[in-house]
Amino acid sequence: MLKVEGSGPLRAHARPAYALWNLGFRPFYLLASAFAALSVVLWTLQYAAFLPESYLRGSVWHGHEMLFGFTLAVVTGFLFTAVRNWTGQPTPTGALLAAYAALWVAGRLLVLTPYAVAAALVNAAFPLAVAIGIGIPLVRSGNRRNYFFIALLAVLSVVTMAMHLSALRILPWPEVVSVQVGLDVVLFIMAVMGGRVIPMFTNNGIPGAKATRRALVEKLALGGVWVLLAADLLRPSTTVTAVVALGVAAAHATRLCLWQPWRTRPTPLVWILHAAYGWIVVHLCLRALAALGYVAEPLALHALTVGGIGGLTIGMMSRTARGHTGRPLTVDGFEVTCFVLVQAAAAIRVFGGMLLPGAYSITVMAAAICWSSAFALYSIRYWPVLTRARIDGKPG
Repeated sequence: MLKVEGSGPLRAHARPAYALWNLGFRPFYLLASAFAALSVVLWTLQYAAFLPESYLRGSVWHGHEMLFGFTLAVVTGFLFTAVRNWTGQPTPTGALLAAYAALWVAGRLLVLTPYAVAAALVNAAFPLAVAIGIGIPLVRSGNRRNYFFIALLAVLSVVTMAMHLSALRILPWPEVVSVQVGLDVVLFIMAVMGGRVIPMFTNNGIPGAKATRRALVEKLALGGVWVLLAADLLRPSTTVTAVVALGVAAAHATRLCLWQPWRTRPTPLVWILHAAYGWIVVHLCLRALAALGYVAEPLALHALTVGGIGGLTIGMMSRTARGHTGRPLTVDGFEVTCFVLVQAAAAIRVFGGMLLPGAYSITVMAAAICWSSAFALYSIRYWPVLTRARIDGKPG
């Protein structure tokens, strides 16, 4: 007989020791964290001219892999898990989930090879496959509230294909625009999910926090991201772009203040989400300054990617991994170290490059070390959590 924490005796065969393919968050959180650590090391070596470039040249490969590799893996793991909870319908598990993971891995490998067409097709196919994986349960359950995720994944498929066609000189379209549009889509996903979970987690985890949402602020914050995306596609004057970015920044800053971030310091699983959302505001402000020529555009971009995406993903991966494996929603110094390292990576990458332009390369390297260390630690710590069955004996 086998006794599981928090449950009665179970037969040994009722709880398999290996559970990696039981639910979407398990393989994709592991893949995302390991890839986040490894790919940034590879990019840093390429940046320092120790490694040759792929057919996606220079920072294009780095941007592609952070967006369509790392970030999309986390989104996939989250959606495959959340959609099952929202709908009560199954999402990919077992062999099908393993096939999704294999398709994602194939995309990461192919961009390093000369097989550019295959790389384009596989990378464009992955978000479409994920859209189908969540679309079937959403449609079956009539969960129209979340249909927009299907459309957003389809947009990401078009964007990644456009990026590859640009790299192949087939489409006269700057690769950087594809990256920016893709980031705008991810920003919208972050804004939607942040609005749903951050105030809820704040109120659940911090007694008396009273995090609130206001309908007008929600509409301005979410609608503003779409206006920003339209500006990135239409390329208006720099003044217009700056005004739009500042307006959207004000809406998101107001939204964050309503969530009471100053009350979250004693609770790491909550403050990391607030800190990550704060980087969205920083990103939008820096985008306005970059449009006017006051700061370099990469600094604004990395405020979103390192601070916003990095902080939100490591926070949500920690929380959902613990929650969906039956563990208490508390963290120790190990996870806090990961959180702090991501925040340090963002601060060094953004403000280090701004304040120490003469040491720009050093700040890039230092930020990369912090980032890779954070996600390497996460993958080591959560390997047993994500590969073993729930400790409460429940499925998933």
